[in-house]
Order: sequence, then structure tokens, then C-alpha cells
Amino acid sequence: MTLLQVNNLGKSFGGVKAVDGISFDLAPGELLALIGPNGAGKSTTFNMVNGQLKADQGSITLNGVELVGRKPREIWRLGVGRTFQIAETFASLTVVENVQMALLSHDGKLFSMWRRAADHRRDDALALLDQVGMKVQADRPCSELAYGDVKRVELAIAMANEPKLLLMDEPTAGMAPKERNSLMALTKDLVVRRGMAVLFTEHSMDVVFAYADRMIVLARGRLIAQGKPLEIRDHPKVQEVYFGSGKTFEKIAEKAAEVNAAVGADA
Repeated sequence: MTLLQVNNLGKSFGGVKAVDGISFDLAPGELLALIGPNGAGKSTTFNMVNGQLKADQGSITLNGVELVGRKPREIWRLGVGRTFQIAETFASLTVVENVQMALLSHDGKLFSMWRRAADHRRDDALALLDQVGMKVQADRPCSELAYGDVKRVELAIAMANEPKLLLMDEPTAGMAPKERNSLMALTKDLVVRRGMAVLFTEHSMDVVFAYADRMIVLARGRLIAQGKPLEIRDHPKVQEVYFGSGKTFEKIAEKAAEVNAAVGADA
């Protein structure tokens, strides 16, 4: 079953083709990594899926519903969540109030002045926080949290609309290795339990090889490879784009295998 279908997607800025006719799909329960060197077109692709940029050509469908031309809020209401490279939370609110604000928005009551955010679906907000391991810190201000915990809160917020598809932009940016692996292991568990799909961009190749089910690789706006991690590891064009000649992803992939083994042992 295909959840997200991207077909012949393109976007130009002036005379420069940032994204040049790429196609891929994504199934429920799958983590798909979108990778490539700087200037490959990753962010442009990501922002077209999310509705922040409108495609010049092609289509993006979610369960058969066309997303091109829709605003980000419309796409969010169709079941697409998102996290950002720099975590987006209200520092002055408590952890649970941040999630309650997302629930208010989902329920169309964000601007209802007759009720306080702290009164809205607190039990549901706590349940979301429990799923990301943050329930015990529910009443702490977000300003007091460690950065890794803020990213967990952001993940709970992103799940407030019960997403079918979760977009994660550099989810582990700025995190220590242990925090990175903890967050991605949690994400993978949520994907399996909820049956949702994740499209994520990531510069840490050890994270990509450890947690992605499949990868798509862009270079200069074009899709040059897609497949499972081992296929991408051994793909000569991908190795050339990333390293030039004489180097490979082998050591990174070996490290990712060690991470997977460690995560399995802790589970």
C-alpha cells in the first residue's frame, strides 16, 4: 500500500532547477531518508511536500488526495505532521501546555477565548507525552528542558493531529550521539506501533543507515539513487557524489549496524 506518491516533481528559482522531475513513494510503517550533499534539493523537496513551496510541475498525493496547491495548514489537517531542524516550542509554557496548544489547533479551537489552554484535553496531552517519555516532566516549563527533551516534546506536538505522515527536518541536529539514537529509536517504535510513515532529512549518516528502511538520494536537484541502506552503501554514483573516488559508506554502515545491535539489546 502506498501512502505518499510523488511524481515528476519540479521546482525552479529563476533559471536554476532546484528540483528536476523526481519521483518516489512512501508506505505506512516506513522510514524514508531523503539525503544528498548541500544544494541537492532536499529542503526544496521537503517544503513542497509540506506546502511551504508550491511545485512548478508534478504531483504529490497523500492517500490519493492531491497536496500541490494546498496551504500547510490544510495539509496538516489531512494528517501530515512536521518537526523542524530547530525545535519549535513555546518556552514560557509548560510541557503539557505546549501539547494542549497543538490539540486546540487540531480541534479548531485555538482562538476560542472562553477556555484556557490548560483546561483542554489534558489527559490526551499527557498520553502523547507518555508515548515520548516526557509525562513525568509535563508541568515543567519548556525553557528548563535539555535540548534532547525539547525535541521529544516537539515530537509529541507533531503527533497531536494523529498524522499518517510525519515529516522530520534534521531531527537529530544539535544532539549528542546518545540523544540522537534515543530519539530515532523512539521514532521508529512510534512508526511501527501507529502504522504511520516518516520522511526525514538528515546529515548524520550513522543515523540514516541505522534507522532508515529506504533512502532516496538527490544531487543537483535530480534523484540519482533509491533503495535499501545496503544498496545505497554500495551505489557507485552515490559514493562519487559524497566522497569522490576511493572512499565508501562501509565504515558508516558498520557503525550503524553496531547502533542497531545496541538498541536491540536495550529494548
